[in-house]
Amino acid sequence: MIRAIIFDLDGTIVVFNLDYKLVRAEVIQFLTKQGFPSSLFSMKESVFSMLKKVELYLKNKDKGELDVARVKEEVLLVVNRHELEAARTTSLMPGIPEMLKTLKKMKLKTAIFTVNAEKSTNYILNRFRIKRFFDAIVPRDFVSAVKPDPVHLEAALKALNVEPEKAVVVGDSKWDMMCARELNVVAVGVATGISSPKELMRAGATYLASSLTDIPSLIQQLNAQVKVA
Repeated sequence: MIRAIIFDLDGTIVVFNLDYKLVRAEVIQFLTKQGFPSSLFSMKESVFSMLKKVELYLKNKDKGELDVARVKEEVLLVVNRHELEAARTTSLMPGIPEMLKTLKKMKLKTAIFTVNAEKSTNYILNRFRIKRFFDAIVPRDFVSAVKPDPVHLEAALKALNVEPEKAVVVGDSKWDMMCARELNVVAVGVATGISSPKELMRAGATYLASSLTDIPSLIQQLNAQVKVA
């Protein structure tokens, strides 16, 4: 039986409007000014992948942990600034409050796991007055690694006190699907953000939904199948 739904935020609950290409370009520019080779980074990779490369590069150069922490802090300041700008101008996906109310009536636990920082996440949830619907919120600040690393999803499952087989992940990106697949969690892809239906399926989506308003009925169907079995 499904007991919990774990949602992504940007592109899933709210419209994805972060100019990630601008963020990546600004981060690469900063890192090259710090002396890192520009060839080390790609506009096709996330900022978090870039930071992993920074850490490895500094380790190979026998630089201290303080250097890694300083660079990471500066990079995340850039990301935080862009996230807050995007949070102020985003909009809620259609039918979200009604969908969340329905899930609560179904006695389902709900959580958010997002690569956004706590500050921008709380800003969005409070702005649209939907924070009360979530039993747990796991932004990037709360974990040692973000999705697609399964550590991020594990933290959400632990916060809800629910086993992987009793949860569903709902998200718009291949990274949501990948970490769900890693932990054998049912993954529902919604093509409302950065990944196409094909990309979502390739990354491990168990189901595709055209809208989040389809989620309650999907959960009912899944639980009905368990009862019959």
